[in-house]
Amino acid sequence: MDARTISDDLERVLLTEQQIQERLAELAQEVWAHYEGKDVLLVGVLKGAVIVMADFMRALPGSVPMDWMAVSSYGSGTKSSGVVRILKDLDADITGRHVLIVEDIIDSGLTLSWIKANLESRSPATVEILTLLRKPDAAKVEIPVRWVGFDIPNEFVVGYGLDFDERYRNLREVATLAPHVYS
Repeated sequence: MDARTISDDLERVLLTEQQIQERLAELAQEVWAHYEGKDVLLVGVLKGAVIVMADFMRALPGSVPMDWMAVSSYGSGTKSSGVVRILKDLDADITGRHVLIVEDIIDSGLTLSWIKANLESRSPATVEILTLLRKPDAAKVEIPVRWVGFDIPNEFVVGYGLDFDERYRNLREVATLAPHVYS
């Protein structure tokens, strides 16, 4: 689905599919060089990171294993609750491994901060973060992010895995959602 098909639900497109793909390819090269020769595991955060993870992995020049976590902190609203619960934990043991958390977006940072601390408690070699999108003006906690695709304004966005009430994830662009949709 592209923005033209749902233009009444959107205010504006922030990032095109081409911009996203180009940036993910750049990030893939940087990440590959950083982890060369190391036992790395990509950890995606469901559901939002599915599309980012898939396209990021395809851009890597070699094979890297992945695993998934599912956590809940939003419900059906537009703001993070800050309360996190694990819905699906990792299948892999991360002891001694280099873990790269792959996220779709960092908003307040509360959920990701909790996930990072949880993973660090499992004795990995390192835990780093890659996110497609970051909202610097929405940050409530300081969280070190090694790789950022794009910094965006503190607006409610959908597309490229990001949803509102489980809708719009399959939008190829990242766009701001019109207030009449969620008001």
